[in-house]
Amino acid sequence: MKLLSALVQSTIVAAALLGVTRPASADTPPEPPVALKKPRDVSIHGERRIDDYFWLREKDSPEVQTYLQAEAAYAAAWFKPIEGPMDQLFEEMKGRVLQRDQAVPARRGLYWYGSRTEEGKQYPIFFRRAAQGPSRAYDEKVAEEPMLDLNELATTRKFVALNGMAVSPDERWLAYAVDATGARDFELHIKDLQTGEDKVVATTPHADAFVWAADSKTLFYIRHNEARRSHQLWRHLRGATAGDVLVHEEPDDLFNLLLLKSLDGKTLLLGAQSKDTMDWRLLPADQPTASWREVLPRVAGQEYAVTPYGGELLVRINDRGPNFRLVRVPLRAGQGPVATQAQLRNAPQLMPHRDDAMIENVVAFKTHAVAQVREGGSVKLRLLRGHAGHTGNNARDVAFDELAYNAVLTPPSEFDADRVRFTYNSLTTPTSTYEAELATGKLHLLKVQPVQGGYDASRYASERLWFKAADGTQVPVSLVYRKDLRKSGPQPLLLYGYGSYGIPTDPRFTSPRLSLLDRGVIFAIAHIRGGGDLGRRWYLDGKLAKKMNTFTDFITCAEGLVARGYTQPSQLIIQGGSAGGLLMGAVTNLRPDLFKAVVAQVPFVDVINTMLDDTLPLTTEEYIEWGNPNKAAEYAWMRTYSPYDNLKPAAYPAVLARTAINDSQVPYWEAAKWVAKIRTLNSSSGPVLYDINMTAGHGGASGRFDALREVARTYAFMLQQWGLLP
Repeated sequence: MKLLSALVQSTIVAAALLGVTRPASADTPPEPPVALKKPRDVSIHGERRIDDYFWLREKDSPEVQTYLQAEAAYAAAWFKPIEGPMDQLFEEMKGRVLQRDQAVPARRGLYWYGSRTEEGKQYPIFFRRAAQGPSRAYDEKVAEEPMLDLNELATTRKFVALNGMAVSPDERWLAYAVDATGARDFELHIKDLQTGEDKVVATTPHADAFVWAADSKTLFYIRHNEARRSHQLWRHLRGATAGDVLVHEEPDDLFNLLLLKSLDGKTLLLGAQSKDTMDWRLLPADQPTASWREVLPRVAGQEYAVTPYGGELLVRINDRGPNFRLVRVPLRAGQGPVATQAQLRNAPQLMPHRDDAMIENVVAFKTHAVAQVREGGSVKLRLLRGHAGHTGNNARDVAFDELAYNAVLTPPSEFDADRVRFTYNSLTTPTSTYEAELATGKLHLLKVQPVQGGYDASRYASERLWFKAADGTQVPVSLVYRKDLRKSGPQPLLLYGYGSYGIPTDPRFTSPRLSLLDRGVIFAIAHIRGGGDLGRRWYLDGKLAKKMNTFTDFITCAEGLVARGYTQPSQLIIQGGSAGGLLMGAVTNLRPDLFKAVVAQVPFVDVINTMLDDTLPLTTEEYIEWGNPNKAAEYAWMRTYSPYDNLKPAAYPAVLARTAINDSQVPYWEAAKWVAKIRTLNSSSGPVLYDINMTAGHGGASGRFDALREVARTYAFMLQQWGLLP
């Protein structure tokens, strides 16, 4: 309560500075801060554009800090009357979590590796156990060897995010990277698993990936620049006194580097990826100082992924269509590219290109390859005899019973494994870990994630609906509700959407959502164009000049749910984050009358101003996703939907804009400007809240309980708008 009191007091101080006329009191609700207008001319292409709130970008300005503190205090004051229900929601959600839990361990080499959580602790603990006997079996009675406890790291950090771990081939050394702010500036460590000695080996901005060479001394890692573009590959020699060596630098601003190791451990893979082009280089893992060989010369628009496999490469490539095909290509000896376009044309196909099915991912074991395939809006796992002499004609699918679900291959740990591991869940089925026998497809259930409190899946039902867009396209919606609370007429409904980057929004289980379903709320997902829900064409039809399809698809889904009696505008709340926050802003501008409230998390809403600033993280590489507003034709289509630029006088829904001060992907000021402008144009009485986390980044709070508190806060806002709070 002392903190809240301080926040409210800061509102009063900020009010005097910013022109707010009525501060919070015991009897009257607070009025929101009023951001000063400081007109800035941002005209372009002959269109006069004035940005009144450009100044909010100045993060270190005392005036900006004062304003942000006032916004935080206003949000705290708004939530104060519902603190009790919000705390109840948190305890309810926390009560479903098995606090002391353990992930299914995975065998690699001489050890089984796993992680666990402990009662009351926010972060996982990583450990390993020595494999037993000739079969290398797992035995819980064997003493646990600690590797990394993130709770210990959190004692000296307000934020902790792990960006991967890699154990050396000799299984003595652990490389890991940790972010202490949420800004994606990862500190790279090497820890001696025998002695416990932990050393920082790279403090310059580090991102994305690191892999060990075969000698267990050489560690390759990727650094990023100030714009967070992963552009350099470096080589570190453990124990060496000389500095790290720059191995490769990607000059094209549209590309980021990726770094992988083949499952058999024999090959390192360096990728360069833009939003529509990809190429790879290879290096024998036992020759860390040798030259990396190009697989194929870079061709604009050509995307492919490679998997070294028994003297060949499995190549997933889009040369015959956007949904990719899978072929086998021999590795060419000597200098120059590893493969040629001629080899590709004549390569044996394990899986041909199909217009109705996209090959999303492939992993290769000693005897089989496994493809993750998206077909009809759902994922299938296809088992293939992949060695020489086979063409995939004897493929076998792993079968699933539910119509709408999520199935994802787990990164494998052993090349000679006879099973592939994956996770499965749906809107009603908790996350389940399975293994499928590669030879037969037979399934083995290893674990179902426990849901405390007596969860009964039979009490809930899910559906898949289809709604016709204006151009005739059928757009799917997945939804879930509690059977006994499903009414014959409209009821509160939460519609979620994303629709960008080709990322699918698959139906997934999450236990906190039960707190909505158990109060009579229907939850729905709009599988709109721009995402990857129905394959690559689904993505291409919702980007660049076709981006408006993303927003009109979402409106089509919302209108369809209303027309079929699931809800009505006075009960319909929408939610999306990041690029999904752009979606929220765009559809709110298009149809403010259709929604009761909008929850926009770290929303990308200041599209044109952001994309005009090539010093910001992600800007240049995002030209292929959104367009380059420096070009008049591309500016024209971006101008039609940019949320901040298209705000107009209207009766807007209630708004909860959630953001974080250290977000390097969507800066805090995008939501701040958007909220400030809405307030000047809004004729409705609903709240417009700017809720900022002052210690986190793009993903919000890092601790599992802190993250649950953020969910509880968001749900409390929604339930208050629905009138469902006690």
